[in-house]
Order: sequence, then C-alpha cells, then structure tokens
Amino acid sequence: MLTHTSDCEVTCQCKKTEHTAHMVVVTGGPGAGKTAILEMARKQFCHHVAILPEAASVVFSGGFWRLRSSSARMAAQRAIFHVQKEMEKLVLGEKHWGLALCDRGTLDGLAYWPGDEAHYWRETGTTQAQELARYHAVIHLRTPGVDMGYNYQNSLRIETAEEAREIDHRIEKIWSRHPRYAQIDSATDFFQKAAAAFQLIADDVPECCRNRA
Repeated sequence: MLTHTSDCEVTCQCKKTEHTAHMVVVTGGPGAGKTAILEMARKQFCHHVAILPEAASVVFSGGFWRLRSSSARMAAQRAIFHVQKEMEKLVLGEKHWGLALCDRGTLDGLAYWPGDEAHYWRETGTTQAQELARYHAVIHLRTPGVDMGYNYQNSLRIETAEEAREIDHRIEKIWSRHPRYAQIDSATDFFQKAAAAFQLIADDVPECCRNRA
C-alpha cells in the first residue's frame, strides 16, 4: 500500500502543502530483500516518503495467470509495466510526497521479458531513454546465493537460486545505464545491507523533510 500521513509512524517539521516527488527505484533479483527493506523504511522515514508496492505482486496476487509460455510472460510483463506507471502517476498527481520509493521500476520487466529488448520497447510503447529519465536514482540490492540466505518464504517466488542470480545479473545490466545507479552487495547480516540502503535513500529525502517532529 502507499504510505499516507495516517499510516506512517514518523512525521517531520515540513510545512509545505505540495511536493514534487522524486522517484527512486529499489530493485534486485528475487530474494534480494527489497520488500523487507521498504517495510523497514516506513518506520525510518517521514510521511512525505511514499512506499510503492511491487507491481508484479499486485498483478499476480490479484489473480493474473502466471504461466511459463512466452505469450503469457509477455502479457504479464505488459500488465506489470502499466500498473507500475499508473502507481507512479498517482504519487505525482497527489503532490503529497517528496520522495517515492518504488519496489522495482518500469525497466525491470526487461529482465523477465522472453523476447529481445527492441520488442519490449515496441510492446510498451516507450524507449529506454524515456524510462530511465523517469527515475531520480536506482538502488540495486544484489540477490544472495543459497549460502547467503536465499529462500522460498515468499509464496509468489518461483525461481531457483540459480535463476534468481541470473535475473539479478540482467537487472544489473539494465539499470547500470542510469547515471545515479548504486549497488549494495549481499551480507550475512541483513541489517548491514538495510543500513547501506537507508544511507542512500536519506540522501534523496527532500531538505524540507529532514527535521523530524
């Protein structure tokens, strides 16, 4: 869900009535810890920071068929792409939030797309340059191997550890094109990984929101 004032545990002294949100992507392969870190961010940052849910989880938990055929995978990624864009438009249109943390972004679909990159852009009706320009920064949380804690606790996760790492490598290739791309390696202590992510996120919190109430 989107974090609104009534849902957030942290307030700030900002008196601005409107904000223009910077979109920051938090990405990574399956099991990288994106969702856990974003849930922790709800308690770490103020009510002017929106937490967008993962569009894929919205789509698949809503009953969208998850089949392995190429046509089904393309259909799913088109649906995810458009859900992602509409959530981002909602945040920008509300003008309540100064920063939006996105659980993945519109380019993540390329890592799951069964066709080539040019086909993805034709099917989504946009370009790489346009989609990269949507985002202020990208934080890539690396997927751990089995020895570093990869697990299947998420019921929507169907990838093996090997498949997850391959997806993670594709995500690196895709998002590293962004001028403000940062990478956080896996760590045996998950809180160390989270702390590194929070440090990067804090740099993009609007100046007016850095003094907590």
